[in-house]
Amino acid sequence: MIEIGKYNKLRINRKTDHGLYLISESLEEVLLPNKYIPEDYKIDDYLDVFVYLDHEERKVATTLEPKIKLDEFGFLQVSDVTPVGAFMDWGLEKELMVPFKEQRQKMQPGRWYVVYMDFDVKTNRLYASNKIDKYLQNALLTVNEGEEVELLIYHISDMGYSAIVNGQHRGLIYKDEVFRNINVGDKTKGYIKKIREDKKIDLTLQPIGYQNFNDKNAETIYNTLINNGGFLPLSDKSKPEAIYDQFGISKKAFKKALGDLYKNRKITIEPDGITLNR
Repeated sequence: MIEIGKYNKLRINRKTDHGLYLISESLEEVLLPNKYIPEDYKIDDYLDVFVYLDHEERKVATTLEPKIKLDEFGFLQVSDVTPVGAFMDWGLEKELMVPFKEQRQKMQPGRWYVVYMDFDVKTNRLYASNKIDKYLQNALLTVNEGEEVELLIYHISDMGYSAIVNGQHRGLIYKDEVFRNINVGDKTKGYIKKIREDKKIDLTLQPIGYQNFNDKNAETIYNTLINNGGFLPLSDKSKPEAIYDQFGISKKAFKKALGDLYKNRKITIEPDGITLNR
C-alpha cells in the first residue's frame, strides 16, 4: 500500500506522456509527474518519493522535500485564509489546509504557527492542526531524567516555554532558567531536569551534571558561558561596570562566584576572560 503523507520506496513501472508510474509491492500505482523525473533512470529502478494528494484529491508522487510529514510537528507559515480554513506553505504545490476547528486561535496570513500533520480517514485527506496539546501525551513517558532530548518550542507564557519533547511529550523550561532568546518554532537540544509525580516534565537547556552550585551567581555565570560558546570576555580583573552590565551583580559577588567555579574545575581564568572547561 502506498502511504499518503510519507516517503515511499517505489519501483518505476512504466513511462507515459504525463510522467513515470511507480508501483508498490501491493501493485498500487502512483504518478511521478514529468517535472520530478530524475535525469538518469531505468524501468524497474527504485525511487524514494513523497506521496500526497493533488488538487483533484488523487495520490501523486514528488521528489520535492516537504517541511512536515504525517504524524509530525512543524513550524509553518500561513499563506492564505479562506472561508474553509487557513492554508500553509509546506514546500509542495498544493498547500496544507488547517480547518477552522483545528485552529487554537484564528490564524492570520503571513504568520507562523507550530502545527501537527494528521490524516482524516473520513475524507481521505491530510490536514494540519494547531491544537498541539491533543497530540502530546505524558502518561507513558519514553524519556528519563538527565537525558538529552529534541525540543520544539510551541508556546510562551509568564511561567516559561512550553516545548514538544522528542515529538511525543510536553515539557516546560522555566523562564528564570533561560539565558538567551527563545521564540515559538525554535528547535533546540534540551535535557530532562525532573519528572514530577504527575508526569509533568521540567526541562533545562543546560547539560545535567554540575547542578549543585554554592550560589546563584555561579549558576548564572556557568549557564551564560554555555550559551556563549564557552567564553566570556570578563575576569576578576574586569571593571565593576562591565560585570554589572553583564550580570547585574557587584564585582565582589562576581569574584566569589568565579572562585566557586574555579575550585570545582569548571572554568579556566585567563587574562582576557573566562573559559568553560569541557
